[in-house]
Amino acid sequence: MNATLQALVAAALFGASAPLVKWLGVAGTPLVASGILYLAAGVGLLPFRRRGEAPLRRADWPLLAGVILVGGVLGPALLIFGLARASATATSLLLNLETVFTTILAVALFRESVGWRALAAMALIVAGAAALTFEQGGATRSLAGPLAVAGACACWGLDNNLTQRLSLRDPLAVVRWKGLCAGALSLAIGLAAGERLPAWRAAALVALVGAAGYGASLVLYVRALRSLGAARTGTLFATAPFAGALVAIALGGDRPSLVLGAAAAAMAGGVALLAFERHEHAHAHEALEHEHQHVHDEHHQHSHEGLGAGEPGPEPHSHPHKHEPLTHSHPHSPDLHHRHKH
Repeated sequence: MNATLQALVAAALFGASAPLVKWLGVAGTPLVASGILYLAAGVGLLPFRRRGEAPLRRADWPLLAGVILVGGVLGPALLIFGLARASATATSLLLNLETVFTTILAVALFRESVGWRALAAMALIVAGAAALTFEQGGATRSLAGPLAVAGACACWGLDNNLTQRLSLRDPLAVVRWKGLCAGALSLAIGLAAGERLPAWRAAALVALVGAAGYGASLVLYVRALRSLGAARTGTLFATAPFAGALVAIALGGDRPSLVLGAAAAAMAGGVALLAFERHEHAHAHEALEHEHQHVHDEHHQHSHEGLGAGEPGPEPHSHPHKHEPLTHSHPHSPDLHHRHKH
């Protein structure tokens, strides 16, 4: 499965989770429900292992702690605070800022390059998501609500970029730790705040949603980050509201409309712009030493002498290795091997 398809499947799984959670009737206990979803994502991945992936190292824990606290705890807390103080219309529209914050931070802080095709794709997909989530009525009671929701989107934008820095590590391990830690914290905070656990059947169904919509989805998202970078992966992930709308229709809560069709067309145009993007020019690689899963392509021509354990096994495999300076030209995306000026 290529990176673009991984991002789209991740968006579909995540987008479907929201209407399913609402249909299951646990939206009234948001912190507890969020805790169950995240815990199920972490627990559901415990039996799985993937050979050849780079393990998490001690130096990765500060980044992972940031992902857990910013994306798994602070973001949801700000969203819940904002939901009580903003209309559904304002909240739905503001949630589309996640893609914008992800792109801005990727360019400003993490040296990702974004050309006109990526910007046009982001505009089309965000416009489609905004059209899908728009509803008539509702009133915002204070500025605190919209600001809190915007803050949640900023948290998730930072989370996406921090996760991209971890994307060379084993995605199963990254998502497993995020799910277990963020889930336990959210559940503890929710219970301390007076929320109650749902009935066991509802909890079991929510856990199934979490295993797919948060666990499997996040694993695919992290893998897509490796090749596409945070900005492009975030843009593709913004198709999640479309998947949510389709599930809502299937569950009988909504009806198809012209707005849905127009939004789908806009999103399809944005996805097509990214899917057929070709970015190629002469570029220079600086010397770099790191560890990740790889095959011996033109970027990975190195010896295995001195590794201390003989040959690292069949490809793809993972071990610390060094990139020598190299200048060449080929199609590429802003992954962690291609952070250069244009």
